[in-house]
Amino acid sequence: MTTKFTSRRIDRLPPYLFARIDGIKSDALARGVDVIDLGVGDPDIPPPPAVLESLKRHVHDAGAHNYSSYSGLPRLREAFAAWYEKRYGIAVDPHTEVLPLIGTKEGVGHIFFSALDPGDEVLLPEPGYPVYNAATALAGATPVHYSLREEQGYLPDGEELGRAVTAATRMMWLNYPSNPTTAMASREVFETTLSLAWQHGILVCHDTAYAEIVFDGNRSLSILEIPGAKECAVEFHSLSKTYCMPGWRVGFVIGNAEAIAALSKVKTNLDSGIFIPVQEAAITALIECDDDAEERRLIFQTRRDRFVGGCRAMGWQVPLPPATFYVWAPVPPGFTSMEFTLFLLEKTGIICTPGTGFGENGEGYVRMSLTSPDERLDEAIARLAEEEIQWTR
Repeated sequence: MTTKFTSRRIDRLPPYLFARIDGIKSDALARGVDVIDLGVGDPDIPPPPAVLESLKRHVHDAGAHNYSSYSGLPRLREAFAAWYEKRYGIAVDPHTEVLPLIGTKEGVGHIFFSALDPGDEVLLPEPGYPVYNAATALAGATPVHYSLREEQGYLPDGEELGRAVTAATRMMWLNYPSNPTTAMASREVFETTLSLAWQHGILVCHDTAYAEIVFDGNRSLSILEIPGAKECAVEFHSLSKTYCMPGWRVGFVIGNAEAIAALSKVKTNLDSGIFIPVQEAAITALIECDDDAEERRLIFQTRRDRFVGGCRAMGWQVPLPPATFYVWAPVPPGFTSMEFTLFLLEKTGIICTPGTGFGENGEGYVRMSLTSPDERLDEAIARLAEEEIQWTR
């Protein structure tokens, strides 16, 4: 008897990009390669000391190791709301408009199940975070991609978005500051997107995990700063980047109460609450660690200047990222994105991420992360400079 223990929806999933990168890295390490990993954006800087002390302190509390509430500690929701009001000047209800998440990725994936039915259409940016496509497939929805182009500053074209909307469109995704392009959104982008959403009854999901990794004195915007945005929008934040806590798995979603209630219902059926000492540590980060977050942002800005300066000195005209801890670099002539990725690994031991991993519109680029110490970034530049590469046409 022939059996098949996988669903059709699983067959629709491509291999997860960063799992593939991990596999490439493991193979190289097994061969004894001195790998410089500029692939996955995994901060090498530890969390703030106060966060670590909070975890140590609360891990001994009575009840610390019990199941925690699906909706998080009330004090954590209040801390998220207070941080949001301090950061953006927007008041939100911590009981109905804020939901803690076991890392932002969990909430991003689950909201497709809470807001969509099979056959519904979702507007997705391309290039974009691979989880958007994966979650669309798992929910049985239909992806409709809109292009992010260099000549438009990697911002959506309002007319293109308007043409892409149909009677089946139920959700639209934005991601600014952008992974992988590093672009920042303008107020006009949010206004245009929300206008379409109000007109057609679309839920707008804004993934803003890199909101605090912004350079040169600029400030990222919240979509909820636009009056009336809470009528149709939610926004996802993460402590992973701001406080260098990726392994702690703590984030939150904020905005439209109906969408958040539906997401909470999915969560109660599929997962549990965040480990209580981690919630306490997250409260500490949000209340006490602004200076630590700024210190980490400055480290990434210094690394950006150092790395991009080194690339340009050898003739590789890499754009200066305005935000995130990534570099979105054009591939030299004669290579595809994947070919250049494999070339770098073979010749230099450097791992980067091919742009096509973020969609077809990522062809012609690679993403390189700045989450390695200065000496490793310097070594990467030195290895690149040793190769006889024609960097420009």
